Amino acid sequence: MTRSQRLLTVLGLNLVLVAGLVAAGVVAGSLAVLATGGDYLLDAAAVGIALLAARLADRQRKRPARRAGRVDPVSAAALINAGWLLVLELLVAAAAVTRLAAGTPRVAGLPVLLASGLAAVVMTAGALILRGDDPDPGGDGDRDVSVAAVLLDTVADAAAAAGTAVAGGIILATGGWYWLDPVVALVIALVVAGHAIVLIRKVLGRLRAVRGGEPGTTG
Repeated sequence: MTRSQRLLTVLGLNLVLVAGLVAAGVVAGSLAVLATGGDYLLDAAAVGIALLAARLADRQRKRPARRAGRVDPVSAAALINAGWLLVLELLVAAAAVTRLAAGTPRVAGLPVLLASGLAAVVMTAGALILRGDDPDPGGDGDRDVSVAAVLLDTVADAAAAAGTAVAGGIILATGGWYWLDPVVALVIALVVAGHAIVLIRKVLGRLRAVRGGEPGTTG
């Protein structure tokens, strides 16, 4: 399976899950499920950017003489993806803190458990698909950072969905503990935000290294 086919497969998985998760989140009154659905919608846009970056990178490789002074589209796509993810997770964290401070409303555990459990399985499959991506065409063995950004999103989605499913199961079993929903949302948001910051720093370092190595940038 080619890189574009892998990305298109993950794009389809994201789009299919968005509607179901948003519907389940509304029915259950779950912030964690709604946040996951919004994250999947954002990830779909990220995959689209990664596909566009791959096409632009292919064109640049065919015209090496015109690459000087241009921003690497693959790195730019990864930076945009990670930036969007960071902003979204900070918004989720703020909403979770607000719920905890104001008092968490009732959350229906069964739809949270079922919808999030299914999402975790599907996104794990998506991560495995992306893990099979070919090495960077440049031949240095490094994975394409734009695909790495999408892989980060997908792994984060699987982890978030699994954590939310566990919380839904506990809420269902206890008939209460509604505070678990925003707590899980907050923990996942902070962890994913931390990984997004690491990826942003890595991409910025790569862009600085590329600019520093361009001909004519000194003197």
